[in-house]
Amino acid sequence: MFKSSQFIMIISSLFFSSFYNDLFWKKVAAVYPFGSENIWYFISLFMVLTTVIYTVLNLINFKYTLKPALIILFMITASASYFMNSYGVVIDSKMINNLFETQTAEARDLLSLKLFLDLFLFGILPSIVIYFSKIEYKTFGKHLLIKLLGIIVAFLVLVTNLYVFSRFYSSFFREHKPIRYYTNPTYYLYSSGKYINSKYQNHNIIVQKTGLDAKLTEGKKPKLLILVVGESARADHFSLNGYKKDTNPNLQKENVIDFKNMYSCGTETATSVPCMFSVLDRSDFSIKKALEHENVLDVAKRAGVRIKWIDNNSDSKGVATRIKDVVNIRNKKIENFCDNGECRDEALLVGLQKYLDKNVTDTIVVLHQMGNHGPAYYKRYPKRFEKFKPVCKSNQLQECSQESIANAYDNAILYTDYFLSKTIDILKNNTKKYDTAFLYMSDHGESLGEKGVYLHAMPYFIAPVAQRHVGSVAWFGKDFDHLDINCVRKNANKEYSQDDYFSTVLGLMDIKTKVYDKKKDIFAQCRKN
Repeated sequence: MFKSSQFIMIISSLFFSSFYNDLFWKKVAAVYPFGSENIWYFISLFMVLTTVIYTVLNLINFKYTLKPALIILFMITASASYFMNSYGVVIDSKMINNLFETQTAEARDLLSLKLFLDLFLFGILPSIVIYFSKIEYKTFGKHLLIKLLGIIVAFLVLVTNLYVFSRFYSSFFREHKPIRYYTNPTYYLYSSGKYINSKYQNHNIIVQKTGLDAKLTEGKKPKLLILVVGESARADHFSLNGYKKDTNPNLQKENVIDFKNMYSCGTETATSVPCMFSVLDRSDFSIKKALEHENVLDVAKRAGVRIKWIDNNSDSKGVATRIKDVVNIRNKKIENFCDNGECRDEALLVGLQKYLDKNVTDTIVVLHQMGNHGPAYYKRYPKRFEKFKPVCKSNQLQECSQESIANAYDNAILYTDYFLSKTIDILKNNTKKYDTAFLYMSDHGESLGEKGVYLHAMPYFIAPVAQRHVGSVAWFGKDFDHLDINCVRKNANKEYSQDDYFSTVLGLMDIKTKVYDKKKDIFAQCRKN
């Protein structure tokens, strides 16, 4: 049976609107309950969405592109729909960036039988139908004319709906703009274009030097600062912050300073980590701008500080590009700590003491954790840390109870607590040689199923507070005497953000430079000299 390309386009558009936009329709229904009063709004929205998709598909409606492009769209949209429905995420440009930076082990955590079933039903089967369809094409001139007429009709349908329901759409776009982020495949196609454009702009970047006047102030002993960059650790699951479960038994025994009101710069690692180390504030930050400027590690290196970056995550997200001593332990097989492509965070500490003994000089060590990387939280800690039960042992979080998800997540927090205490032990063992200090800060938080949202990476302005409010603690050795620790403790409940990280690190290392901002140094008010 011969079918015109326009017929294929219309059917495909209807199919996309009907079967790949579950979360979008749920979001709409949450604002406009489905019923007799709102039924016409739903019908109009369906027509508008289908019309927009049809118009987009017309861009690929040519003899040699239509079939392969539709097959690719069905496969990708089926995958996008699965992840959106399963975790409540938005497929924006930052999420696409995360996708390309995801390592094999992290990708395995996201695979499931349901994913393959969805891909088969909504990706492979429609693709087979498209592949075996015999599409009749007119001459090139007639084809373009029919395409133009189709676009004109689509435009008229769109304008008519916007006019007839103008009051509804005025309210919908003004007050509920984020709902459009859940449309498939339109929003991820828009986001893909945005991502590609950003990557294109990031080529041939000239890095602007920062802090050319940076000078290290010498103390009685060299300074040793360990910066622990956490992963997906939300503040309200730290017992230090009043959480009902005892997730910080080790840190509570240490003389740590807990920052109860610390907020992230982004909601995903690719933004938060470079933003933390950047001289730029969140309001000015972009990944492109971060790549164009040196960061606090570059400034410290210029001042004469020895720097080592040890990674158990994907990578430094560009922060350590100009640092020579970078180690990713996930590429190594460290006995007792690494198996099946997964390394426990304790592996970050293996060989660290030997490094500190080698050359006693002013030093910054950055430890980038795997931490609470989801959705397989149960893989992030050794079995002996499975204190809170029952535990969700599936990457299909929506199929687990919220209690079991939280238990798995909290066990990972418990292991981070242990890891941080072991890090402090190393600092204690080096207080004779160094003035020691420690600062832990998670890159972003995590959603655990509240209101149907899981994981992280939501657009910042609509992200729940759980994705923005992060765990953060500090510890200082007994000879770290240029801070009034009691003063620091009194100020710990103030609201801070990762915008303060750059100047705080410079302040802890006593690095003098014009780019240092006293107002953004968490400890500036408590400095003795």
